[in-house]
Amino acid sequence: MGNRLSKITTRTGDDGTTGLGDGSRTGKDALRVHAMGDVDELNSHLGLLLCETLPDALREELITIQHDLFDLGGELCIPGYALITETHVSRLDALLARYNAELPALKEFILPAGSRAASQSHVCRTVCRRAERAVVALGRAETINDAPRQYLNRLSDLLFVLARVLNRFAGGGDVLWERERDRNHA
Repeated sequence: MGNRLSKITTRTGDDGTTGLGDGSRTGKDALRVHAMGDVDELNSHLGLLLCETLPDALREELITIQHDLFDLGGELCIPGYALITETHVSRLDALLARYNAELPALKEFILPAGSRAASQSHVCRTVCRRAERAVVALGRAETINDAPRQYLNRLSDLLFVLARVLNRFAGGGDVLWERERDRNHA
């Protein structure tokens, strides 16, 4: 899969281009590069979430997701290449079903708050949504596989659910949006 870097400072990007995994070069502001960057940022935020105290099984699942995201970045880096498959998407669907089954039904919107781990999961969710939008934009301009877009869509849902799980793990619950809250005296 592409060439591994033996040195980090190459100076080849000084002209505003970057190399892709197939050896071609593209602008650093290209849709493909935006999508790659957003996926990389998401992976970095997941790394920060992994610094928190988490249930062991969830930690292992998040590490697997980090590896998936690295593969997704690789797929985006090499036009026409496929690494993320329906199997990856199905694994997220199974995690969503399992974690959702443990949670009470939502009757109100929740705020992205609560424990530090839950809040970081919400940050991951919002970055994931941005990565998904970048992949959608890339897919409108170039032919890409469906699985990366589907994977990011499921992952953002899972990160929302995991924020709820993590608030409970920390001994709390959902932080509800208060529709009738007096905002003039906050």
